[in-house]
Amino acid sequence: MGTPVKHHSVTTTLGEIAVAETGEGPVLVMLHGGGPGASGVANYHQNLPALARRFRVVLPDQPGFGGSYRPTEEDLEKRSITEITVDALFQALDTLGIERFHLLGNSLGGAAAIAMAQERPDRVDRLVLMAPGGGWLPFGPTPTEGQKEMFRYYNGGGPSEKKMAAFIRTMVFDHRQFGEDVVRARYEASLDESHIAFYHRYNAAFAKRGGMDPLWKDLHKIKAPTLLLWGRDDRTITLDGAQLMLKQIRDVRLHVFGRCGHWVQVERQREFDELVTGFLA
Repeated sequence: MGTPVKHHSVTTTLGEIAVAETGEGPVLVMLHGGGPGASGVANYHQNLPALARRFRVVLPDQPGFGGSYRPTEEDLEKRSITEITVDALFQALDTLGIERFHLLGNSLGGAAAIAMAQERPDRVDRLVLMAPGGGWLPFGPTPTEGQKEMFRYYNGGGPSEKKMAAFIRTMVFDHRQFGEDVVRARYEASLDESHIAFYHRYNAAFAKRGGMDPLWKDLHKIKAPTLLLWGRDDRTITLDGAQLMLKQIRDVRLHVFGRCGHWVQVERQREFDELVTGFLA
């Protein structure tokens, strides 16, 4: 990667939140998606060399993922994973002395980013959302193909490299750019027993609640200028659902990438880095 990253843990009333940091400048908080083996550094490491030149990049592992604590069944019964995440992340940012910040989120992390921008709009300077959950209402059937692949990964015999390869094929437009080493690394990151146990609890709670929180109902509460980044060929959080966000967020623009799936930051790395840097700057 070539970019030095500092790792530490922040105590909240909910549990420990693992945080990675790199760079200097205005704070950019980047929230990862919810796939098996996801974490802040794993999802964004390829973007850090460009972004760390302009920003203090803060990469929290959301509750349940990476090095952060695992919410219990009781936790997920009381509150949604997004509500839990928003609470934990605001506490972590307070501890770090971060009052105002730019915020970027993808998929599950996009839902948390929307909720944070709705709950404390005074703290979010600019918002970047990549195919975010919760703010999106698709015209097609749900769960989507990508969502089904995520649910399937830890079920039916448990994780395997073959299933991880299938998961990645669903996440991206052209899976040939991801070799066996990428599949193996992501597979190995998904094998933590506590994460697997959490994922079963998380999927059960997700099904019981009928999906993500309906954040689309309060999109008008977002005050931050917002950039939407979307792969035209996303089979997880589909582009057709973006229309409501374009209508309800007051200061919004959308950039669509053809021949691109759910992982814009990887599939279109250079363009992603340039667009995010230009928009935030």
